[in-house]
Amino acid sequence: MMPMSHDSSTYQGWRTRLRLTGPDLAVGLFGTLAAALLNMWVFELSEGYLVRVGALYVVLSVLVVASLPVLLGAPHLGAANRVTLGRAALVLPLAALTIQLQVTSVHGYWWIIAVATVAMILDGVDGCVARRHGPTVFGARFDMELDAFLLLVLTLMVWQSGKVGPWVVLIGVLRYLFVVASWLQSSLAAELPPSWRRQTICVVQGVALLVCLGPIIPATMASMIAFAALVTLVTSFAVDVHWLSRSNKGR
Repeated sequence: MMPMSHDSSTYQGWRTRLRLTGPDLAVGLFGTLAAALLNMWVFELSEGYLVRVGALYVVLSVLVVASLPVLLGAPHLGAANRVTLGRAALVLPLAALTIQLQVTSVHGYWWIIAVATVAMILDGVDGCVARRHGPTVFGARFDMELDAFLLLVLTLMVWQSGKVGPWVVLIGVLRYLFVVASWLQSSLAAELPPSWRRQTICVVQGVALLVCLGPIIPATMASMIAFAALVTLVTSFAVDVHWLSRSNKGR
C-alpha cells in the first residue's frame, strides 16, 4: 500500500497537490472512461459498470494525491508515472468486470487477454522511462502496487472462468498477505534489495494467468499452469522471507 503524506489531512496541502496533479489525473480519467466504454461495447454492459469504474478511479486518485508529497518531495507526476497511470486506465476497467464477469464469451476472453497484454507491455515501457529520467520511490511503489492489483484481477477472472478452483486467487493475494505479515512482524517490513528474480517471476505470473484465460486452453492444462505459477510465487516469497529473517538476525 502506498503510504500517505504526513500533511495529507491539511486542506491547503490537498488543494496544492490536487492542483498540480489535476491535469494528469484528468487525462487518466479520460483514458479510463474510454477503455471502460470499449468494455461496455464488447461485453454489452449497463451504465452501472461506468459507475464502478469511476469509483475505482476516485480511489486511485486519492491514493496518488495523498502519497505524492512524502514520496517525491514535490507533488507532481513524472513521465514514468504518467505511463503507469496509463496502465491503470486499462487495469481499472478490467477490475470492474470481475463483479459480473462469470463465464463470458470466447471473444470476450480474447479481448481481456489483449487489454491485459498491453498493460503488461506498458509495465516494461514505464520501467525504461523511469531509468532514463531517474527512478523515484513513489514511481517504484506505484508500479509495484499496480502490478499486484493486476495479478489479483487476473486470478479472479481465471477463477470465474470455471477452469481453475478458487485456490488460484492465492496468486493474487500473496502480496497483500505479505504486507499484513510485515505489519505484524517488523523484520518483514525491511527494504528488500532489487531482484531480477522477483521481477521475472512477476512477469511469469501474469503470462501464466493470461494463458489460463485463453479459450483454447482446457481446464486441466489451465490448472496445471496455475499451480506451477503458484508454487513459483510461493517459493519466491519464501526466499525473500528467509533473506529478511537472516538480515534481521545479523543486526
